[in-house]
Amino acid sequence: MNTRIEKTDAQWREELTPEQYAICRCSATERAFTGKYWDHHADGTYHCAACQAALFGSDAKYDSGSGWPSYFRPLVPGVVSEHADESHGMRRVEVRCARCDSHLGHVFPDGPRPTGLRYCINSAALEFKDA
Repeated sequence: MNTRIEKTDAQWREELTPEQYAICRCSATERAFTGKYWDHHADGTYHCAACQAALFGSDAKYDSGSGWPSYFRPLVPGVVSEHADESHGMRRVEVRCARCDSHLGHVFPDGPRPTGLRYCINSAALEFKDA
């Protein structure tokens, strides 16, 4: 894992698009079926849009029907961190980039084998790089 990245709010605002900033730094969520990667099928790696950390491989991506990119595991253990999220009257597990603490989405226990997990991630929090 690379060194932890910390920046000021002004630096994040300057480096990210308004949508990326709202999602990565303010925990917003893009509308289902609107992100550029929900129906993306190329081989490669999905990186954090804020710090470029490699997060998910295309081999773990699957169509969950949710309208967001979904993965059954991160690329390597420890690349994402999990946090309790009780916002909006729900109990969920938030997923953040372990390197820069950007909000990515949530993880749910209704995914496919072998993990049974569904990492439901905002497209705007990701940047895809071909294999």
